[in-house]
Amino acid sequence: METIVWKVDNIVEKLKNNPQIKQAADLLAQNEVVAFPTETVYGLGGNAGNDKAVEKIFSAKGRPSDNPLIIHIAGRKQMDSFIETVPAVAIRLMDAFWPGPLTLILQKKEQALSEKATAGLSTVGVRMPDHPVALALLKECGLPIAAPSANSSGKPSPTSAVHVAADLNGKIAGIVDGGPTGVGVESTVLDCTSPIPVILRPGGITREQLEEVIGRVEVDPALAGADAKPKAPGMKYRHYAPEAPLYLVAGGVGDMKRLADIYRGEGKRVGILATEESAPLYEADLVLACGKRERLDTVAASLYDTLRQFNEGQLDLILSEMFPEEGVGHAIMNRLRKAAGNKIIEG
Repeated sequence: METIVWKVDNIVEKLKNNPQIKQAADLLAQNEVVAFPTETVYGLGGNAGNDKAVEKIFSAKGRPSDNPLIIHIAGRKQMDSFIETVPAVAIRLMDAFWPGPLTLILQKKEQALSEKATAGLSTVGVRMPDHPVALALLKECGLPIAAPSANSSGKPSPTSAVHVAADLNGKIAGIVDGGPTGVGVESTVLDCTSPIPVILRPGGITREQLEEVIGRVEVDPALAGADAKPKAPGMKYRHYAPEAPLYLVAGGVGDMKRLADIYRGEGKRVGILATEESAPLYEADLVLACGKRERLDTVAASLYDTLRQFNEGQLDLILSEMFPEEGVGHAIMNRLRKAAGNKIIEG
């Protein structure tokens, strides 16, 4: 399959009646799959109401089909066709954070969406992305679009069209290149079907921000490793991993240096994931800085790109610093634990 790449300007005025956006939307309407940018990562979109389109998403990604997909919309009115009820708490959250990196789990209408998109669940995750290209494409096609991250399953999520092409070129109909994304980690997924909303996946909107709007919010025990059927993407399988094994190091700079020296003394090629503040302090075969520790949003924005860069170092293993689990730090550590398969070395 030839994968078409449309490079578009993400200025709203230039996206109106854009022939490239229309071509991409037409392919979605024909139940093909197309990658497009959002404010978090690039998504791999397909018609959420069509089994064949959803199957193409899973096939391109090599993703297990028991993982539900998030439905992307351009306006709230679109939910009328597939959502049973929208609770008051969800409306308050939409008012505060949509468009934006927040996915809400709601009760779906029966037979309104492909069962393959929702993994047979009675609920579905919905979000309205805060990216002009995504919104233009969603408005043009007029369909609810199922869209997981546009990468091969298990690899770091894509934050640029180059990342998408590296994984999926020849496997999908097209890529809408709207430049690099901003937030860098996926949306927060919040279950609004329980009396107290529950975070199923930490992401671009923090628990603290949510609680400012709606009060108490709980965190799903599955995030700590409990065995449960996933209601949200990224809950069940290893994700975000570079090619070399990744280990999280619980300790300071001295511990990281000691471990790196031990492994290198064994003849192993070692990579270190650090921050701009600490990277100059390390000696290894490849040391990459991933944002500033004092600005965790910069770490989130560059995390996946940094993990992909390690693949160029022909490494035997990667050691990663850990980050404070506050604010967006919850999302960063969630992704790093997934990438490491929960392997933590005590310094």
